Amino acid sequence: MAVIQKIRTKYGKLAGGIIALALVGFILMDAASGRFGDLFGRNTSVAKVNGDKIDVRDYSLRVKEIETLYPLYSRGKTMDDATRAQMSEETLKQMIYETLAKKQCEKLGIGTTKEEEKDLVYGQNADPMIQQFQLQGTNIFMNQETGQFDPQIIKEFEKQISKIDPSGKVQEQWDYVKAYVLRNHTINKFNTLFSKATYLPQFLLKQTATDQGSMANITYVKIPYSSVNDNEVKVTDDDIKAFMQKHAASFSDDNDTRSIDFVSFDVKPSKEDTARPLDALKQIKSDFAATKDNENFVNNKSEDKFEKSWVNKRTFMSSASDSILSLPLNGVYGPYFENNFYKLTKLIEKKDMPDSVKCRHILIRTKAQGKDVLPDSVAKQRIDSIATAIKNGADFSALAAKYSDDPGSSKKGGEYTFSVPQRTSLSKEFSDFIFDGKTGEKKTVHVENDNYTGYHYIEILDQKGMAPAYQLATITKSLYPDQNTVNAAFAKASAFAGKNTTAQAFDDAIKKENLSKRIGESVKVNDFTIQGIGPAREIIRWMYEAKLGEISPVFTLDNRFVVAKLASIQEKGLMAITATNRPQLEAMVKADKKGEYLMNKYKSATSLESIAQGAGQQVQHADSINLGASFAPNLGFVPKVIGYTFDPSFATNKVSPPIKEQEGVFFIMVNNRWNKTTDPKALESAMAQQKMIMEMQMRNGGTQAIQDALLKGASIKYTPNNL
Repeated sequence: MAVIQKIRTKYGKLAGGIIALALVGFILMDAASGRFGDLFGRNTSVAKVNGDKIDVRDYSLRVKEIETLYPLYSRGKTMDDATRAQMSEETLKQMIYETLAKKQCEKLGIGTTKEEEKDLVYGQNADPMIQQFQLQGTNIFMNQETGQFDPQIIKEFEKQISKIDPSGKVQEQWDYVKAYVLRNHTINKFNTLFSKATYLPQFLLKQTATDQGSMANITYVKIPYSSVNDNEVKVTDDDIKAFMQKHAASFSDDNDTRSIDFVSFDVKPSKEDTARPLDALKQIKSDFAATKDNENFVNNKSEDKFEKSWVNKRTFMSSASDSILSLPLNGVYGPYFENNFYKLTKLIEKKDMPDSVKCRHILIRTKAQGKDVLPDSVAKQRIDSIATAIKNGADFSALAAKYSDDPGSSKKGGEYTFSVPQRTSLSKEFSDFIFDGKTGEKKTVHVENDNYTGYHYIEILDQKGMAPAYQLATITKSLYPDQNTVNAAFAKASAFAGKNTTAQAFDDAIKKENLSKRIGESVKVNDFTIQGIGPAREIIRWMYEAKLGEISPVFTLDNRFVVAKLASIQEKGLMAITATNRPQLEAMVKADKKGEYLMNKYKSATSLESIAQGAGQQVQHADSINLGASFAPNLGFVPKVIGYTFDPSFATNKVSPPIKEQEGVFFIMVNNRWNKTTDPKALESAMAQQKMIMEMQMRNGGTQAIQDALLKGASIKYTPNNL
C-alpha cells in the first residue's frame, strides 16, 4: 500500500497531464477529420442548404447505407461504378430535399409518432421494404404455410440474428432498412400531402375531349430555311446575345456549370495480350477433348466455373452455336472470341428433351430454412397416403391446395412450367423425372435442398417441343491488357499532358497528332458523371478548382487515361457564348433570321400558288389534323400551324399570314373543320380513362413540382472537395 501511495504522490500530476494530453490529441484528430473540423476553419460539409450543413460523415454513411441495401432489393446484383456514381448523386439530392422538406414539416406539424414507427416495422401492414427483406434470396418474413407476410416472424428473427450471421453483416443490413423506412416516412407524408391534393376540374376534362374530337384538313406551302443561302445571313455575337435574351428561359441555368475538352488514351490489348489467352487455350485443347472429368478440368483451367446447364438451338445464344451444336460427343470447338473472352467449348452430352415441361406436385416438407419441421417417416407416410388417394380418383389440385407445403404452387393446384435452361436450377431428382419421364407419369421423389427438402409427389402434365438438347463445358480466358500495355497508354497520356500545358498548345497538339477531341458540357458541381466519360467525380472536383484554359493532370479511369482542358466557366444565369456552343447558337439565330426574311418576302402574297411558285416549292395537303395532338400528319411538330388551323377567328379558304416554325415558314389555308362523332357511352368511357391518366400524371408531377419549387427557392452551396 505504501508503494502505491508513493506512486500516487510522486507521479499523479504527471499521469493526469498525460491523460489530458491524450484527450486533447484525440479531440484534435477528430476535429481535423470529422465533425469538429469547422472549429479549425475546415469545411466538413458536402453542402449547406439555407445555412444548414450536410456533414460529410452523414453523407458517407448514407452512401454506405444505399450500397449495403442495393443487393437486397436488386435480386443480388452488385453495384458497378456507373450505378454507384448515380446512387451517390441521387443520395445527395435526396439529403438536400430532406433538409428543405423537414423545415416545412415542422411548420405544418407533420411527423411520425412512436406508434407509427412501431407499425412501420412490426405491424401487419409494415412498410413494403420491411415486408420484402430477404436473406440469401429468400423472403424470410413470409409465412411458409400461408404464403403471406407474417410480422410475428420479425421478433423471432431479431432474437436469432446474431446466430444467423455472427459476422454482423445481416444485423447491419436490417438496421439500415429500418433506419431508411423510419427516416423517409415523414417525407413521404409531406409528398403525399401534395400528390393527393391534385384535382382535375370537369371543364378541363371536357375541353380535352373536345380538342381530341376537333379535326381539320388544310392546304399549305412550306418554305424551308435551307432554301435561303447561309451566305445571305450574317450573324454577330450581338445578334446571338439579343436572341438569347429574347428567349432567356431556354438559355438560362439555375446552376453554375463547367465544360471541358478532353482527349482519351484508351488501354487496348496488344498483339501480345491477344496471343496470351489464345496460346493457353491451344495448349490445353487436346487434353480438354480427352478428359472424362470435365467439371474439374474446367474449374482448374477456366476463369468461369463449370455449369451443368442444358441448352437447345433456341436457347443457346452464341455466334458459334451452329458449329458447337454440330460437334460429335467430346468434340471441342475453338478457340473463338465472344464477349471479351476467348473460349473453348466441348459437347459432353446430347439427348432428346422437351423444350418445356408442365407438371404439378405436392410437397410434404421435412425441413425449412435448415430446421426440422416433420420427421422423415411421418412425411413419407403422408405422401404415400396422398399418392394412394390420387390413384384411387382423388382430385390432385384439391389435395395440393390442402396439403402441399409449397406456397408458390399450392394455390394453382401444384402446377409449374419449366424450360430447358431451368433444368439445372431444379433439384436433380425432380428435374430428372419431369424432363426424362413421359407425359402422364407420376412418381414420388425425395429432395434435399435449401427450400424444398422433403417428399414430392409429381405428375407430368405436358411436354412440348421435343428436340435435341446439349450439355456443354466451356473454358474461358479473358482478353485484357497486361501492365506493359497499361504503362504504354499512361506514358502517352503523360507525355501529352507534360508537353501541352496551355490551352493553345492543347488544341494545336490535338490537330497535329490527329487525336479525337471530345466535349463534356454543362457539368454541375454536384454531378458525379460526365457525358462521354462516365463516373468521373475526381475530374469534376478538378474542374471546380481549375482556371479557365487550364490543363489537367492525367486522370486514371476504367481502361483509359484522360487529359482535359477547362473550356468554359458558366455562372448561373444567361448562358455565355463560347467556342463550343457558338456553332449551335449561330445556327439557331440564322434560322430565326431566315424566318424573318421569308416572312417579309412573302407577306403580301394572296394565294398559296403564287407563294409556291415564287419559293420553288409545292402546294401540299394535310388531312385529319387533330387539335388534341402536338404533331400533324406529314408536317411533324408544328404547334403554331395547329393553333392557326383551329383558331375560330381564322376563316376557312383564306391564306394565313406567314407562320414561323422550327424547320421553315408555313402559309396555310383551312379547307374545312369538323368534330368526330362518338357514341355517348364510348365517349363517357374514354373520358373516364382519360381522367385516370391525367390525374395520375398530375399526382406524379405534383410531387416533382414541390421538390423543384423548394430547391429553386433554396440557397445551396456545395463543397466540391468533400464530394
